[in-house]
Amino acid sequence: MFVWRCLVVCLSFGLWICTANNPELEPEVGKKKPSFVTPDVPNRAYLALFFNAPSDITQKLIVSEARKDGIDDSIAKYDGVWSVEVPYTSAIGDDYALVLKSKAKHHAVSTRLSRPIKFDTDELVIQYDVKFQDGIDCGGAYIKLLSASPNLDLKQFNDKTPYTIMFGPDKCGLENKFHFIFRHKNPNTGVYEEKHAKKVVPELESYFSDKKTHLYTLVLRSDNSFERYIDQIKVQSGNLLDGFDPPDNPPKEIDDPHDKKPSDWDEREKIVDINAKKPDDWDEDAPATIEDENAVKPSGWLDDEPEMIPDPSAEPPKDWDREMDGEWVAPKINNPKCANAPGCGEWHRPLVPNPKYKGKWSAPMIPNPNFKGIWAPKKIPNPNYFEEKNPFKSLSEVSALGLELWSMANEISFDNFLIVDSKRAADEFAQQTWAVKKEAERLADPKAQSVVDAIRETYNEKPWLIVVVGLVCTLPILLCCIYFCRSPSKHRDISMHKKTDTFTPDDSHSHFNEKNAENEELEESGEDDIVQVSKGSGDESLANKSGSSRDNSEEEAPNEFEGNENVPAAKQSTRKRRSRKE
Repeated sequence: MFVWRCLVVCLSFGLWICTANNPELEPEVGKKKPSFVTPDVPNRAYLALFFNAPSDITQKLIVSEARKDGIDDSIAKYDGVWSVEVPYTSAIGDDYALVLKSKAKHHAVSTRLSRPIKFDTDELVIQYDVKFQDGIDCGGAYIKLLSASPNLDLKQFNDKTPYTIMFGPDKCGLENKFHFIFRHKNPNTGVYEEKHAKKVVPELESYFSDKKTHLYTLVLRSDNSFERYIDQIKVQSGNLLDGFDPPDNPPKEIDDPHDKKPSDWDEREKIVDINAKKPDDWDEDAPATIEDENAVKPSGWLDDEPEMIPDPSAEPPKDWDREMDGEWVAPKINNPKCANAPGCGEWHRPLVPNPKYKGKWSAPMIPNPNFKGIWAPKKIPNPNYFEEKNPFKSLSEVSALGLELWSMANEISFDNFLIVDSKRAADEFAQQTWAVKKEAERLADPKAQSVVDAIRETYNEKPWLIVVVGLVCTLPILLCCIYFCRSPSKHRDISMHKKTDTFTPDDSHSHFNEKNAENEELEESGEDDIVQVSKGSGDESLANKSGSSRDNSEEEAPNEFEGNENVPAAKQSTRKRRSRKE
């Protein structure tokens, strides 16, 4: 019981810590769906795109009318449907978003930035939120930062339109991706190459299947470092100079494409010993196992009883036709006579390994005297080598943001696109947009949040709580150890007082009870006499009349009870006897 109380107190304390000073976690019982509040746009933002009305599809966006090259005309056109509307699963009233409405079609939409990105600042942050309202099995939700060009026509935006950065989630089947790709120009050849970031470690499946709004953030810095966040939790960090495939800087040397392996080059490390001969006593025909000649048949072995017998209770089916189906054979069951026997049927000696077995002989392998190692072409200087010390500042200028997607799912909502040069400004914008959505969705979720999800979410948001919870959980363990391991208190042995006849607290109760019982008996029988005999005296006291005995006993009983603590003398015992009538 003590342990349970400690656990309840500690869990209550831990819950109080997790929810203290956080008014957002207080339930809003009976309240209406919160209304959309226009966020504050950060100063000097390259792009801050959110939506206020259905007309924004034409006022803020440009839907592509392009066609894909090299494919059938029926699927070449970018005819996917976009809409600016309040998503049907929105937990906030009048919160409009860009929604992809059609399946199995090419979709492309874009918007121009308020000013071009020249990658000349200390920091660049790209951020937006996505919600797969119906989940997704195959489709993308990534964005592209389109490279600036005098010929850039957003109405013809397609998969071939040059981009500088591609970023965002993508899924098909069991493969979940979180893209970060940048295109870098080789200064020697003028050819652009795609550099793919390594796969993030955290599991991404829940972000595609939980049907909640998730925030995706990319941070680039002038020191070439980068960070990726999901729901403001860092999932990857690295450097543009490494951690990409292929690497941003090519190798200094490459294999000589014209070098060929010499015809006499021997890569065999070991060869067969051609001088080896099979020993004369090598018997290749000897079996691997032989019968154990020392084995003896167990006593009680039933040689004449088969292990399986026809089931005597089985009968042919009623519709069995002997002419059509043939002779019916009863199914077999284990022979009950073999249940208690060591075995049934013909006995055979068990097999044991053959000590003379050697198997097929083959010549041993010996080191190859002509071994030269594994051949590799010689290295030559890479004619396309260059060293880019600052790839961030060499990225191509960006003038627009676009979404060019193929999806087998619809009802994908996009909102709160932001490109700024400050992570702090992006976080403040997220608190006014995504964080509000997250809390509204949590309160609107009819399913109670599981304990595991709550713990995981709390840990992700407040990692320092692990220390506090650890201390709180240690407290009951220490209390339990103190409680169970403390030395037992020394109780006074009442029986020892009885042996010495010393007056003890329980003597007072028993003595008082004896007096009460005696008084009741005297009241019931007017002819009974009470005689007190001292333990240390051998003479009997004279009997008194019943009336006087009652008076004396009633007067002496309280006196003895009140003064029992101060009387160390021998205890007086009473006994009753019925007086003989004259």
